[in-house]
Amino acid sequence: MAKYTQKQIDKFTRQKYIGEMEKISKNLFKMFRNRNIDLEKFNSVFNPMVKKLLEKEQIRLDGEYHQKLKEYILDIHNRFNNHTIALDEIRDFEMSNLNRLQKLKNKQNYKKEKHRISPMDLDNA
Repeated sequence: MAKYTQKQIDKFTRQKYIGEMEKISKNLFKMFRNRNIDLEKFNSVFNPMVKKLLEKEQIRLDGEYHQKLKEYILDIHNRFNNHTIALDEIRDFEMSNLNRLQKLKNKQNYKKEKHRISPMDLDNA
């Protein structure tokens, strides 16, 4: 009989939660990029995804990217549900916000400063 430790369960729920947020951000990017999507279609796709995210157990997010992504998703959700906003008016602005989030995510993939070779190291060698 397989028993899972609490640490394994926490890791699994964390991965699921982060995966759900990534899925939402990818869909947002596609919907903002597609000029044929209107507000009704946007809400019919976006709202169920956010509802599913909110139903999941809330977890602590340590990384700056994940915290900002969650804030962004909830901000978009609140703005579209509380106000009537023309999707075409904010499309480009939101695309740039998503690009900033993507840059924040990609920043984590690069080598740390201590692993880079500086020009001063080459002069001393």
